[in-house]
Amino acid sequence: QVQLVESGGGLVQPGGSLRLSCAASGSIFSLYLMGWYRQAPGKQRELVAAVTSGGNTNYADFVKGRFTISRDNAKNTVDLQMNSLKPEDAAVYYCGGGLRYATSWGQGTQVIVSS
Repeated sequence: QVQLVESGGGLVQPGGSLRLSCAASGSIFSLYLMGWYRQAPGKQRELVAAVTSGGNTNYADFVKGRFTISRDNAKNTVDLQMNSLKPEDAAVYYCGGGLRYATSWGQGTQVIVSS
């Protein structure tokens, strides 16, 4: 099992940028499919972006062109660069990962987009 810890959330104005980072412990991180998810109040958790062990990426339509997911297997990290943030991007963002689907989760980091 891999332990995941997110960081980098906070308050940003609409149109601004934030970079979220997820640090993982465990030697099998490089094998994991990793993803960033988000959950807004009253809504279900949804996938934002994912990256395979080989570096292939996939994005939800609502973040394409604005967010970029990346991973560094040497450092056991997966980051989410978020640009052109909108108020509707506000949520708790979670890092999740697993060999085939997310079985390990971080505690979440809150992103607030407000002027």
